[in-house]
Amino acid sequence: MAHSLGRYPQVEPGARALVDTRVLALPDRATAAAALGLLRKRDALALVAVGDGVVLREDLARAVELDLGEWSAADLARPVPVVLADASEIVVRRHIARGAPIVLVRERDTVLGAVSAAAQPLAGPSLAHRVAGRITGPVGRLLAAATRLAARQGARAFLVGGAVRDLLLNRVADRTDVDIVVEGDAPALARALANDLGGAVVVHERFLTAAVDLPELGVVDVITARSERYDVRGALPRVMPAGIRQDLRRRDFTVNAMAIELTSGAFELLDPFGGRGDLERRRLRVLHPLSFVEDPTRMFRAARYAARLGFGLDRWSARTQTRALGLGPYPALSGARLAAELTHIVAEGAPATAALSRLGATGAYRLFDSRYRFTRATEVRLGQLSNALAWADAARIDLRPVELVLVGLLGDQPSDVRDAALRRLGWSGQPLARVGKALDGACRALESLGPERPSSARARQLRERSGLELAWLWLTGNADVRGVLDWFVAEARAVSPALRGDDLLALGVPRGPEITNVLGELLDARLDRKLTDREAETRYVRQWLQRRLEG
Repeated sequence: MAHSLGRYPQVEPGARALVDTRVLALPDRATAAAALGLLRKRDALALVAVGDGVVLREDLARAVELDLGEWSAADLARPVPVVLADASEIVVRRHIARGAPIVLVRERDTVLGAVSAAAQPLAGPSLAHRVAGRITGPVGRLLAAATRLAARQGARAFLVGGAVRDLLLNRVADRTDVDIVVEGDAPALARALANDLGGAVVVHERFLTAAVDLPELGVVDVITARSERYDVRGALPRVMPAGIRQDLRRRDFTVNAMAIELTSGAFELLDPFGGRGDLERRRLRVLHPLSFVEDPTRMFRAARYAARLGFGLDRWSARTQTRALGLGPYPALSGARLAAELTHIVAEGAPATAALSRLGATGAYRLFDSRYRFTRATEVRLGQLSNALAWADAARIDLRPVELVLVGLLGDQPSDVRDAALRRLGWSGQPLARVGKALDGACRALESLGPERPSSARARQLRERSGLELAWLWLTGNADVRGVLDWFVAEARAVSPALRGDDLLALGVPRGPEITNVLGELLDARLDRKLTDREAETRYVRQWLQRRLEG
């Protein structure tokens, strides 16, 4: 029978009615392996409650796979929202929309269970207006082509990662940070994009990716949606084709674990982990408690993103990083990957200083060598790093910036720590020789640049130094040393004798080392202002020849 007013009352089930997952109290001092065994024995239980946090079964399984079965299960707890049993469904759904993996439901002091996010729909609001307004030019043409070509192949394509993050931050999408994920055949879409836009394709079979080198954009990665499994801490993962939800689950931080669906043209935002909310809170948050254990290079990316965006790690993520550092060293983590992360940080420009200091404060350089200690002197020098690089650039000094960063990081370390760190990073050949020479020779060079020394002697010392050594001297020197360096690059470096080798031969100087010696003497005399023109140089050479004959 209808209600007397012709309407039916609304039914509000509340949080109690939404509970779909039972929870179990964690036994005191349970290890990860024991807790996982308990959950497997009680198959209906998906997680273990610890206060207002939870230990998920998937995290326990991940710990056991990484040979961390004896770890305390409590160390794997995630913070999750808690609601009362009579809270509205809207409150629960809002928590899940913000990225909570589950929501605990309490009645007084009793946990009734949890509401899981696993079965929630993935699609979110349309960003068509933002895409149309902010992604234009080469990036816009790329996405239009990807949308059209993926639909033609019956695949689903997504814009993922940094481009989505920057779009939500109202930044113009960076052409160097555009990645496309495909639920389908990524190499086939990459080839189609290359044919359509003009470019070359390189396929990386192991990682199910292809790189398209496009004239207007450079290299764009086209990636098969995939899941990852880490068998060894710090090693590269095994990858398997998967759906977009699994692909987003493998990423480093929630703000990078968002996607925009392209193929349908609706441009719906996929944000299963609450990245948009973390953008608003200006924080970086890992997706699970063993993120830094699986891939310690994420510590370097955290510092880089934090410096670039003005964000910070949330407290829980910072705790997981500290625990991950306690497991070092990571023998399976290649030095080349660490060196690459340093290079990426240096490429950030001005934010690099903040990122490098952040890493020092967290202890991340212990990944180079467990004995590494980040000193106050190192921090001060890093604070001058951008100025040193700007000075070297203005002076047109041949320098690889990452080498100066490495010298700056290792300059205050004992020689055995320094050498171990260089070996760990895989430095060899000429780069190793340059870094080693800079570290060994800076103090001696500083002593030889005093104001009492003649200009020729100071210039001779500096001419023998590599660009790396000159920049390191600028970074470590006081105002007087920097003044000498400024004089050298602005004036002394350009000074040369008016006479050349052929002129000396015509005057009678024998071929061979004598030519080099006399040219060196002429240069020194020019720098000390004892000779000022070609005529004076000619008289000097004739006097030199006369002394040689008389000797």
